[in-house]
Amino acid sequence: MRDAIATIAVLIAAGFAGCATLAQGQEAPQAASALTYSDETPAYRFYPGDEIEIAVFSAPELTRTVTVAPDGRVALPLVGAVRAADLTAEELHDALVAHYAQHLRMPELTVTPRSYGSRQVFVGGEVARPGIYEMPAQIDAFQAVALAGGFLPSARRGDVLVLSRAGGDAQVAEVDLSVRAMRQGFPDALPLQRYDVVYVPRSRISQVNLFMQQYVREALPVQFSFYYDLQGNRQN
Repeated sequence: MRDAIATIAVLIAAGFAGCATLAQGQEAPQAASALTYSDETPAYRFYPGDEIEIAVFSAPELTRTVTVAPDGRVALPLVGAVRAADLTAEELHDALVAHYAQHLRMPELTVTPRSYGSRQVFVGGEVARPGIYEMPAQIDAFQAVALAGGFLPSARRGDVLVLSRAGGDAQVAEVDLSVRAMRQGFPDALPLQRYDVVYVPRSRISQVNLFMQQYVREALPVQFSFYYDLQGNRQN
């Protein structure tokens, strides 16, 4: 029994060694700066649910206000279904000119967004309220976690995963949302796109505690409490 207890103590001590806390008197972290916009900000790309006005000046009877369907296409007279999802307004304009050029002599048209569909992001893992959240504006992963009620004590904030489907391909990025990164303004936290998934994994100490609960405490024939505090003092 003593050997088993010694092994448990090593596991607990290793878990606490992986945790970082603010020392007494240390300055509190600064809040993250708001996202800024500039001429280099990527142009908006259409998603299903967006409403677009397509005005054809060379043939006004073809002017329509259409909604991007779940398959990413818009239905237009004369040219049929044309893909609009994941295209900017300028890219959709060029695509429509090419389609209408097969039927009209000199097609002239404009593409104007009229309304935008739901902009949702999924937040899961070690957060207070996992779920689907409407993005109120352009936000990053830290702000998405805030929408979900913040981190749980068991969160591994330095290895948050962001799953994105930009361009149709799934991409996974690891984002550092630790206190240290907060002081630097979260340099890794890029703006989220619609339907991105933010996942916060468990910390090492949380995994040790789960192991203790499932494989040690419940397996022992006697009940006892045994843990180490942050100073490494054994308590029973």
